[in-house]
Amino acid sequence: MTSKEAKKLVKILKETYPDAKCSLDFTTPFEMVVAVMLSAQCTDERVNKVTPQLFKRCKTIEDFAKIDIKELENLIHSCGFYKNKAANIKACAQKVLTDFNGLVPQTMEELTSLPGVGRKSANVVLLEAFGIANGIAVDTHAKRISNKMGLSNEKDPEKIEQDLLKIFAKEDLAFINHLLVWHGRNTCIARKPDCENCTVNSFCKSYCIIK
Repeated sequence: MTSKEAKKLVKILKETYPDAKCSLDFTTPFEMVVAVMLSAQCTDERVNKVTPQLFKRCKTIEDFAKIDIKELENLIHSCGFYKNKAANIKACAQKVLTDFNGLVPQTMEELTSLPGVGRKSANVVLLEAFGIANGIAVDTHAKRISNKMGLSNEKDPEKIEQDLLKIFAKEDLAFINHLLVWHGRNTCIARKPDCENCTVNSFCKSYCIIK
């Protein structure tokens, strides 16, 4: 895909999904970190049902660092993989306090040094909490659609991200993940994509094959 085509793709997707934005609810950078951790293999809708009580119980990073692990597990149980997520959240809070003076770091290298934070999660935190768009969060929607459209033939999310960064302009990086996520949830649904009503099917390699 050429840079001109990429610009057109972004323009059409913006027109199709004018309200596309992050679906996770948060008020502080660390709440964003926690919400992203909880969203792994879990819907944003479910996470947003869990976090109000969680954030009421843990109002500060210190609260997350000190909370009893069993209590934390119970609070996030319905998000799945709760034992691993609880351990990471608590360890992450402790590391932010000891290594970063209680402030969530604002670089990819520092964020990915935190327990439970990979490159995808770090990209989300940088964009949503700090307005920094240097990368693209490649989740299941972004991965599937990138492959379907021929934007990348890679399977590894980090390699897909590198392919996408070569295609899309820097000023569009803040929108790519949101647009692909909304497209994946509303049109290019994994089990049954609505190819006929897709506004960007002219860009899609899979649609050309189906036709």
